[in-house]
Amino acid sequence: MKHATPAKSFVCAALLALLSACASDAPEPTELSPAASAPVVEEPAVVPAHLRELSGSLLNVPASAEVEMALLAVDLRGRPHALLGDIRLRGTGEPLPFNLRFNPETFTRYQKVELRARVNQSGRLILRLPARTIMQPESQTLGSLSLVPAP
Repeated sequence: MKHATPAKSFVCAALLALLSACASDAPEPTELSPAASAPVVEEPAVVPAHLRELSGSLLNVPASAEVEMALLAVDLRGRPHALLGDIRLRGTGEPLPFNLRFNPETFTRYQKVELRARVNQSGRLILRLPARTIMQPESQTLGSLSLVPAP
């Protein structure tokens, strides 16, 4: 009778852990990201010293609508030039809190920086945040931001 080698035992243990993790009934996270399986922490995380953060809440986001927020460097005609930070969120039907982090060093390279957002539901653009100019590369609380119907 053959005995399992330590390497085979490790592989079996890793597979068992992976299968048990996949079988859990964890609730869907509110924030969408490439690692969407990671749990969403209710308390705001500490912002690393080299980053800054825009925070606030979006009003009128329907439940299960997808929100894309971006901090963009724009040219004088308002056309996006560079992406400085972005997040994706899922609406809850309640005011939707957001925390968008960015590197202040990249911010200062551009003449004009704007915060923009769009809301999609069932693959259709339904709401947008009118472009909001961000003047300083500092952490800011923007309060409650109202979305308007998308054209």
